[in-house]
Amino acid sequence: MMKMEASFDTEESFDDPSCLAPQAPSSPAKRTNEVKETKTTINGVTFPLPGEGPEQQLLKPNEWSYCDYFWTDKKDPQGATSVVGFEVLVQKQLKGKQMQKEMSEFIHERIKIEEEYAKNLSKLSLSPLAAQEEGTLGEAWTQLKKSLHDEAEVHLKFSNKLHSEVEKPLLTFRGDGFKKDLKKYEHQLADLRKQLTSRYAGVEKARKALADRQKDLDLKTQQLEVKLSNKTEEDIKKARRKSTQAGDDLMRCIDLYNQTQSKWFEEMVTSSMELEKLEVERIEWIQQHLRQYTTLRHETDMFNQSTVEPVDQLLQNVDPGKDRELWVKEYKTGEVRPVDLDI
Repeated sequence: MMKMEASFDTEESFDDPSCLAPQAPSSPAKRTNEVKETKTTINGVTFPLPGEGPEQQLLKPNEWSYCDYFWTDKKDPQGATSVVGFEVLVQKQLKGKQMQKEMSEFIHERIKIEEEYAKNLSKLSLSPLAAQEEGTLGEAWTQLKKSLHDEAEVHLKFSNKLHSEVEKPLLTFRGDGFKKDLKKYEHQLADLRKQLTSRYAGVEKARKALADRQKDLDLKTQQLEVKLSNKTEEDIKKARRKSTQAGDDLMRCIDLYNQTQSKWFEEMVTSSMELEKLEVERIEWIQQHLRQYTTLRHETDMFNQSTVEPVDQLLQNVDPGKDRELWVKEYKTGEVRPVDLDI
């Protein structure tokens, strides 16, 4: 991200010569009284009034970009304080980090279910129930129990892959250093915002000083005109020079304010677009690994199907007649039938 260093001190006095360097003589006091107000300053930031000035165009039309929609402060519903627009973007990043963590916890719970399921399947596959079934049906039954063991292995592998390919990446994406990086963005914008507020306070101070000088000049001029004072023409010139100097001071402070606001504007655009990029990366990362979840799930279904295919084949081969033949051959007690008794 482009870094911009402020070249001025927020604590400097507006009596500093660099702030009050001479400008071409002018009298902004009367001009501001005559011109219709077209701008308003909110928390140190100047905006055009609704319907005034040329219509602003979005920096990134049709993209709903962060850099176009978070310039004003948002009122805090909890109190009278307000939250700057950039803070809303930072909170979105922190919320995204939390959602990512909760998704990882969800997958972890899914893994535990798979592990428990695999354990129970494996245990059930060793059950002696119906172990004495014989013939082709007995073979199918034995294969069915074996398929449970095979299915348990499939689910165990599924749980292991969920851990390494879904849960862990979601948990470790953007580690603890991510919050520190966000703080850097916050501090940089906050510093510029403080400088901007300080500059605006200087403008207001200089504006008041000009109004006072102008009022003093008008009063002296009126007193001289009605001959209520013995002030000399030199006193009038002195008051006029002070008024002109105050006008120069105001123009210089406005210029410094505009420079600071321009730097804040540039940093807002750069930083908000950087956070926008980070959010896109987060969403795409999660999308990628949730797709991996569905891929693994489909594979599990496919492997599970393969475990029951031998069972299906043996069940198709079950033949009651064959089973009867096998059983009779092994357990027959004699094939000579009784006959009638003779006299």
